[in-house]
Amino acid sequence: MSKLEAILSQEVEAEIRAILEGARKEAEGLLAEARAKAEALVSAKEKAVKAAFQAALKRAESAGELLLSTARAQARGEVLDGVRAQVEEALSALPQDPRWPEILRKLAEEALSALPEPEALLAHPEDLPHLEDLARARGLELRPDPALRLGVRAVGRGGKTQVENSVLSRLARAWDALSAKVAQVLWG
Repeated sequence: MSKLEAILSQEVEAEIRAILEGARKEAEGLLAEARAKAEALVSAKEKAVKAAFQAALKRAESAGELLLSTARAQARGEVLDGVRAQVEEALSALPQDPRWPEILRKLAEEALSALPEPEALLAHPEDLPHLEDLARARGLELRPDPALRLGVRAVGRGGKTQVENSVLSRLARAWDALSAKVAQVLWG
C-alpha cells in the first residue's frame, strides 16, 4: 500500500467513524425521545385508567347506596303495611267491644251533622240495632248495607249527597301522619 492509499484509507475510516458516531448519537437521541414519549403516553394512560376506575368506583358506590336506600325504603314500607294490617285487624274486632254501640252512634251523629237534610242512615246489617233509637229520634230511614264495615253512611234528601264515616276511613285519612309517627318510633 502506498502512502497516499494509507492516508486516504485513514481519512475514509475517520469519516466512517464520524458518520457512525453521528448515527449513533442520532439513534440515541431518537431512542431517548421515543422513551420519553412512551413514558408520557404510559403516564397519561395510567392517569386515564385511574380516573376511569375512580369514576366507575364512584358510580358503583352510588348505585350501591341507591340500592341499599331502596331496599330500606321497601323494608320500611313492608313493616308499615304490616303495622297497618295489624291495626285494621284490631279494629275489625271493635263490634265485639261493649263500647261499639256508642262508637257507632257517634260516627252516625258526625255523618248526619255534615248533611243539611239527612233522610237515611246506612250501616252493616249487624249494626242496625245499635242505630234504631237514633234513626227513630231523627226521623231517618235505617237501611242495611252489607258492604259497610265499621261505620255508617248518611244519605241526604233525594239521595244526592252522602257522607260515609267509618273507623277504617278515618284510619285511611290519618294513616300518613300515623305511619310517620310509627316510623319515628321504629327507626328514629
